[in-house]
Amino acid sequence: MSGKPTVSEYMTRDVETVSPDDTVADVSARMIESAGHNGFPVTTGRTVEGFISARDLLSADPDAPIFTVMSGDLVVAHPDMKVTDAARVILRSGIQKLPVVDDADNLVGIISNTDVVRSQIERATPGKVGKLMRTLEQIHGVHLDEERRQIRLADLTPTQSRVYADELEGRQYELERGLAEPLVVIDNGGKLYLADGHHRVMAAHEMGLEEMDAYVVVPSRPVELGMAKTAEKEGLSAITDIEIVDYARHPLVETTKRLQ
Repeated sequence: MSGKPTVSEYMTRDVETVSPDDTVADVSARMIESAGHNGFPVTTGRTVEGFISARDLLSADPDAPIFTVMSGDLVVAHPDMKVTDAARVILRSGIQKLPVVDDADNLVGIISNTDVVRSQIERATPGKVGKLMRTLEQIHGVHLDEERRQIRLADLTPTQSRVYADELEGRQYELERGLAEPLVVIDNGGKLYLADGHHRVMAAHEMGLEEMDAYVVVPSRPVELGMAKTAEKEGLSAITDIEIVDYARHPLVETTKRLQ
């Protein structure tokens, strides 16, 4: 991916739309029945005429056609626009979604504030991976490859013995909305060590998920990993060995109590 991701890389291409002649009642019903939709682009063919949001529908006559209540002064994005620029538009305009139109003003997608957040998350993780790879190269003098894989949680060996219960709620929220960072895993001769993402893994496990997206670092030959020694010392062989502790038992909270 380029250093400056564009809207086309993160927009949703399969966009649900409504017609200007649809009634308020019809569109309200679609919004209620759809998963997570709080608005639709209003189109004639592929041409965007406006946008209808849940707020626009609140006090409207159920029999009124959508073109009479939709927002016609529409802010749109172009596929080649930088995601950071789209983020500024979303922030300043106070809207949650931008229709994306091509040079012929045809609707080609939609980008939301959630997509913007996801773009920044996916840019952050490669930085962690690069740092890990440089460290392993310096310590072990091996060539390393990087892959993107779906990893079975049951195949992971954790390298952290505990996670905190309150953080799992936040990670579950991210997972449900597609905002969780990919895991960082080291494939050391076929054994998969979890280098980053223990709270995400446990949140996924609690949700009943079996696989997660991961950046996988693969040494050209097996090496003696410090994290492998940590896992062995802590008796960690599967994610079910990770202890979930309540925040009240966090060592810093206990230290504060002792000082009072």
